[in-house]
Amino acid sequence: MKLVIVESPAKAKTINKYLGKDYEVLASFGHVRDLPSKDGSVDPEDDFAMKWEVDAASKKRLTEITKATKAADELILATDPDREGEAISWHVLEVLKQKKALKDKKVSRVVFNAITKKAILDAMQKPRELDTPLVDAYLARRALDYLVGFTLSPVLWRKLPGSRSAGRVQSVALRLVCEREEEIEKFKPQEYWSVTSTLNQGGKDFETRLYALNGKKTDKLDIATEAQAADIRGAIQAGNLQVKSVENKPTKRNPYAPFTTSTMQQDASSRLGFSPSRTMQVAQRLYEAGLITYMRTDGVQIAPEAINATRAQIEKEFGTHYVPEKPRIYQSKAKNAQEAHEAIRPTDLSRNPKDTKNLEADQAKLYELVWKRTMASQMRAAEMERTTADIEVLGAKDQITLRAVGSVTTFPGFMSLYGVSTTEKDDENSRELPPLAVGDSPALKKCEIEQHFTQPPARFTEASLIKKMEELGIGRPSTYAATLGVLQNRDYVRLEKRTLIPEDRGRLVTAFLQSFFERYVEYSFTANLEEQLDQISAGEIDYKNVLVDFWRDFNAHVTEIKDLRVSEVLDALNALLGDHIFPPKEDGSDPRKCPDCDSGQLSLKVGRYGAFIGCSNYPECNHTRQLGESATGEAGGADGTGVVGQHPEFGVDIELKKGRFGPYLEMEIDGEKKRSGLPKGWTPDSIDLEKAVKLISLPRDVGEHPETGKMITAGLGRYGPFVLHDGTYANLSDIEEVFSVGLNRAVSVLAEKAAKGGRRGAAQTLKELGDHPDGGAVTVKDGRYGPYVNHGKINATLPKDTEPQSVTMEQALELIAAKAAKGPAKKRKAPAKKKAPAKKKAAAKS
Repeated sequence: MKLVIVESPAKAKTINKYLGKDYEVLASFGHVRDLPSKDGSVDPEDDFAMKWEVDAASKKRLTEITKATKAADELILATDPDREGEAISWHVLEVLKQKKALKDKKVSRVVFNAITKKAILDAMQKPRELDTPLVDAYLARRALDYLVGFTLSPVLWRKLPGSRSAGRVQSVALRLVCEREEEIEKFKPQEYWSVTSTLNQGGKDFETRLYALNGKKTDKLDIATEAQAADIRGAIQAGNLQVKSVENKPTKRNPYAPFTTSTMQQDASSRLGFSPSRTMQVAQRLYEAGLITYMRTDGVQIAPEAINATRAQIEKEFGTHYVPEKPRIYQSKAKNAQEAHEAIRPTDLSRNPKDTKNLEADQAKLYELVWKRTMASQMRAAEMERTTADIEVLGAKDQITLRAVGSVTTFPGFMSLYGVSTTEKDDENSRELPPLAVGDSPALKKCEIEQHFTQPPARFTEASLIKKMEELGIGRPSTYAATLGVLQNRDYVRLEKRTLIPEDRGRLVTAFLQSFFERYVEYSFTANLEEQLDQISAGEIDYKNVLVDFWRDFNAHVTEIKDLRVSEVLDALNALLGDHIFPPKEDGSDPRKCPDCDSGQLSLKVGRYGAFIGCSNYPECNHTRQLGESATGEAGGADGTGVVGQHPEFGVDIELKKGRFGPYLEMEIDGEKKRSGLPKGWTPDSIDLEKAVKLISLPRDVGEHPETGKMITAGLGRYGPFVLHDGTYANLSDIEEVFSVGLNRAVSVLAEKAAKGGRRGAAQTLKELGDHPDGGAVTVKDGRYGPYVNHGKINATLPKDTEPQSVTMEQALELIAAKAAKGPAKKRKAPAKKKAPAKKKAAAKS
């Protein structure tokens, strides 16, 4: 019996079916060991020795693998064909060696790029040994990420309370987002005017634009005022038009290369609206089902047999004239040896998307995108006839030239299957012009001038940030989606209307790192380090030499920064973030002048809850603001209040205020104040009267429970929207539901909660993470309000959408440190016990 080890049970099931009864296929369920999230897991003093830890779930799986190995004749490691796959095989092998399960058994490594019968059987005929340089590249990357995270993050916690963590790649990605936001804030719009004319030739209208004045080509910003534009319009209207030149030029548009990981994420975002993480989850399922090749790659070439199959399918679907004379060969631009090398493609091109009705909706959409992209990559180019006509305005004081541009598609080629995305279309080039000849005198139908202003650069979307990271050589295909996820989970950036906006916490961290760790967030430094990791993969340099060089300088720098006073840090942040925190006022007054005492200067302060704006005259002046409030100027008055409108029923004002814990709504009726915080995702500028009335009316009665007769209410709490009945809370799926949930739905949600345990005693332990650096166990528990991490008396709620089983010790320590920085929750005063009534004395007997 031969034992085959793969990562996932889905992959194991498919491969077992292809290999037959002489093989047993077991899954490792991903990595079986990891570095414990505590000091000493990587020891620079001991030649960067790495201490690995096996969690409880992996112990059980490794026991099964060890038992099966002892009974097998041969061990075959068949994990994924990239760096991470090589590392998983290495970990499994190391554990089996420690358990003395191998003895004299033959051990081999096989790789396949697709989970098809042919690919797997072919791979079994080409076994090899583990790729040691690729494993070394993994060890180097893991050690670097650990050393940066566990050395730099504690510095952040001490100097910037409220900060979560820093990372080798995540901090550089965050810098990109923050710098783009800074560009937008500093952008000064510039006025310019356009002059467009509608002409008619032979009964057909066509558009022209101003092209040149006095023989000099005009730039977009050359016409700066309405008066200039009006003068030109007048000259065009008064003059005679004559075609000076006509040029017809055939052009071609070549198809795109097949998908890499990043281009698939980008196109899935723009064409399907998928986030990078969603794209990778769906692609993983397609790969494990044997429908597409391995999805973590930066290669654009595809196997020769796949090219032939693609060309044959194009001929079948579109005809011979859509197949180019020679196959198209693509070359990868990335210098990367750490990922799989073939592009992402369907394993069988004859499997048309129309024949995949059994797939889930997301899988069907992504498969169709991959199939079309692969097919298009081997199709003929689209052919167009581009026409450019220059038209003189005769009789004008200045020499004025108008230009009309149009094109006609003469052969659609690949565009008949995989059209150009809307962001790439050129409207001017897609117009069709009427037949024009030199000397023609088209008629002027109208001439219009229009005011414009230059626009700031667009914010990054997830897709465009990945594209930028790839251009700069930051990160790798397997890390893009995870990096973006970390930035959002740690509240460094938020996703709003599909664009990434840095939170003030993220901007503070970036400013801190740029001020005191500038070298380590430089794009070139990070890219050079990635190149060194590639060289390790290629066996060109020793990975420990890279670690020694990095650690020597990095550790020395951290040691210097540890001695910095918080006041020095604040001075640097005030200088770097001044324009953001204190934007200029329209009236020209000092933006840092305290509005309460009139003599103090506002500046950045750090407290137990994080950064805020305070007055220099403290404690005489207690003026404070949230950081975001100063940056956006959203406060309606000096005290940060603003009236949203009057409540239609009570006729009193509903005010939007900013408190220490964020924005909230307040309404006062008969001396009693009613408040409501804003739910996650609702920004102050999105609150109108309708939303304010809904929120301030919570909690609301839903109806009486049919079994108990007690009222069920719906409300918004610290952990999100909920329904409440007889002391039992049950979460609702989203905020909108809290306003509309009916009795049947509420009873159903409460019943589901009861079925899961309802009101519980001791919280259930979901995962044991190990010991805290200060002593004591760190665990993940399932509490009444959801999962949390626990250390001693400190409980820290997990961020929304965080899978409890995926929490690492590093993440847990960050959450615990952040919770500890806030201090213990204030205990409510227990109500005074009522005195027992005095006993009546018995009447004396007469």
